[in-house]
Amino acid sequence: MKLVIMTKSTFFVEEDKILASLFDEGMDSLHLFKPGSEPMYEERLLTLLPEDCYRKITVHGHYYLKSEYRLGGIHIDNPAEPVPAGYKGQLGRTCTAIDQLRQMKKNCNYVFLKNVADCIEFPEEHASFTPLQLEAAASAGLIDKHVYALGGMSLERIRMARDLGFGGVVVCGDLWNRFDIHSQLDFKDLIEHFRKLRKAIN
Repeated sequence: MKLVIMTKSTFFVEEDKILASLFDEGMDSLHLFKPGSEPMYEERLLTLLPEDCYRKITVHGHYYLKSEYRLGGIHIDNPAEPVPAGYKGQLGRTCTAIDQLRQMKKNCNYVFLKNVADCIEFPEEHASFTPLQLEAAASAGLIDKHVYALGGMSLERIRMARDLGFGGVVVCGDLWNRFDIHSQLDFKDLIEHFRKLRKAIN
């Protein structure tokens, strides 16, 4: 099972140090997700990270960063957005409905199924599917190793995702909530939680 870590949606002072430490701890899939940000801020963050980690980073938006920094791939969040013309390389997409999965899986390497549970970082985003709907999708073969669960994924929900047949989980709020960007400098609790997440997916 794959563990994908998604960045906090906003930038903060200690971010590069924490991300570098997570790579040292074995993080092999980071999604750089900063909606609405200026590309210069993403470039600055990338320049502060070890270059040998770039291949483990997937960018959401500002797709030129993929080739400029030799990143691992791009991820398209809007199901209606076309793939950039001429793009070749690792491609992921986000689905917001189960009936999009079959078609979407044909044209990319993996798919995030969004709002599997209530979102932790954005409390206004609630689960889009009932447990019965997810079980039916799994039985129909729509959920498989190419589909990752996004939304509300936490240490406690990893087993549920595995039982449904998801190939991975995308963790965001459950990890970043372990660090207060306004008052903390010590991020050992966040690193310890990442270790628990890694252990849980194996």
